[in-house]
Amino acid sequence: MSGMRGDPPVESGVAADRAERLTRTIRDQTFPNLKPRDSATLILIDRAEPVPKVLLGRRHERHRFMPGKFVFPGGRIEAADRKMAASAALHERDVARLMRLVRRPSAAKAASFALAAVRETYEETGLMLGVRRDNVVAPPGPWEAFAKAGVLPDLSAIHFIARAITPPKRPLRFDSRFFAAEISAVAHREDGFVGPEAELVELVWLPITEARRLDMPGITAIVLEELQDRIAAGMSYDHPTPLYRMRHKRFIREVL
Repeated sequence: MSGMRGDPPVESGVAADRAERLTRTIRDQTFPNLKPRDSATLILIDRAEPVPKVLLGRRHERHRFMPGKFVFPGGRIEAADRKMAASAALHERDVARLMRLVRRPSAAKAASFALAAVRETYEETGLMLGVRRDNVVAPPGPWEAFAKAGVLPDLSAIHFIARAITPPKRPLRFDSRFFAAEISAVAHREDGFVGPEAELVELVWLPITEARRLDMPGITAIVLEELQDRIAAGMSYDHPTPLYRMRHKRFIREVL
């Protein structure tokens, strides 16, 4: 990968402990090596009670990737995500971080990661993030539902929390960006997206302090800790955004 010059700094202390715990979750690495696919994930936060709650969904048992695990809504970046407009841009610091260590970095590419997280959240949960607008124009495909509902994504409501790259020689590999937004960013809701035959068979809202008790991937649990730190810092854009990736058969935590 290429982008800005120089690798991000590697951290120690609590950060190193998180990387070490993530290393211990790694399973069989004997598969042919694959290039990671860009993906994006969104964590919805509900602050109605003293301890914030987060939304997680349980994946269908028949899924090839993380069957039965509790995860945040998300999926791969699609070409249409670069064509969808937004009512407001991402914060400039998040744009800069999203442009680190990517091929052909641009503000449009950074926005497409966040837009993919918004689209995937709608496709998996029926929750549509954005603001109400008249005459919304959307590219063909899933984004047409936003135009029909009169909702335009608002990227200023989204925070870039973490990035993680699946280790080499796993059956599927993703270069995942984890975003977060308040439940107040949801402008429209539709039913029928979650159920026995859907990608997510159930949705749960849990206090962030309890959510890690669920059966979830190691990286999901680690990102919840990163989110707790961000919330404690007032969701400040000055708070560091980490990158978790494997080097010499161990995860490291770097700051973007």
